[in-house]
Amino acid sequence: MNIYDISKQAGVSIATVSRVLNGSDKVSPATREKVLQVIDQNSYTPNAFARSLGLNSMHTVGILCADSSDVYLASAIYYLERELRQNSYASMLCCTGYHLEEKKKYLQLLLSRNVDALFFVGSNFVEDTDKNNAYLFEAAGKVPVFILNGYLSGSRIYSVLCDDRLAVNEMTASLLCSGSRSPVYLYRSLSYSGQKKIAGFREACLEKGLQDVEKRIFASPASIHETAALLDSLENEGLCFDSCVTADDELAVGAVKYALSHGRRIPGDFQISGYNNSQLSTCSTPEITTVDNRVEFMCTTAVSLLMQVFDGKDIPARTVFSGDIIYRDTTVR
Repeated sequence: MNIYDISKQAGVSIATVSRVLNGSDKVSPATREKVLQVIDQNSYTPNAFARSLGLNSMHTVGILCADSSDVYLASAIYYLERELRQNSYASMLCCTGYHLEEKKKYLQLLLSRNVDALFFVGSNFVEDTDKNNAYLFEAAGKVPVFILNGYLSGSRIYSVLCDDRLAVNEMTASLLCSGSRSPVYLYRSLSYSGQKKIAGFREACLEKGLQDVEKRIFASPASIHETAALLDSLENEGLCFDSCVTADDELAVGAVKYALSHGRRIPGDFQISGYNNSQLSTCSTPEITTVDNRVEFMCTTAVSLLMQVFDGKDIPARTVFSGDIIYRDTTVR
């Protein structure tokens, strides 16, 4: 059974059946009822793609992330899919990696599937030049684009993000106020979010009169054990530090391993803070003080804003919310 069979049994044109399926008001009530009876009698379900041609919608949203094994990104994907499903939208996920050409390739793949909107999860999708961001501007010319935890100014580009600079500033200030005199900062990337976090650390240190801030900011390898090894090498090189502020909870776990291997009491001798409030922060012993950047709130807000866009409403280009410090056992309270 297909649309042609429906039209034949109902004695109407294919165009009329299409109008009924698409909810058009250009069909008389009597004709609509006749077509619906044939559809009901044959338990007909229209092909989703074929119906999308009439509705100009697949009722599907594309989600792009760099790496779904990342705890933070995996949580964001889960909440986005949940909220979209509750709003009767399906989702299509592409894990792009971190190279620009791969991002472009997967973006084109989703656009070829007639998605109704795009979510880019993570600030790593925002490049450092307009030329490299052209792929985002072009996508926004076709469908609404949402960037989660990053910001890019452009028509039909909407950003929903935590104020990472303020959150790290407050976390660093908290450690300094509770006795730390020589903190170090570990980061993983220089994405939009990454740079904001570094700025927050820098500002808090300067506000407390620390003059050698730039010498206390370090890019860290990815793994927990490599992070511990980095801190070990910094100590061997003669750098004195009594606390470690990190850009994510995995780095913080590495700092915990370093401290324990050197017999440094946490938090008495050595304070540690993480970021993201992921499961890693509670799986660690001791449990890690961290920033809750409210990933669930970010995702529910983003989907709610998308539904407003679909309804033709104006929404802000940038929605910024604050993070919360979750105090646990790696800092002095």
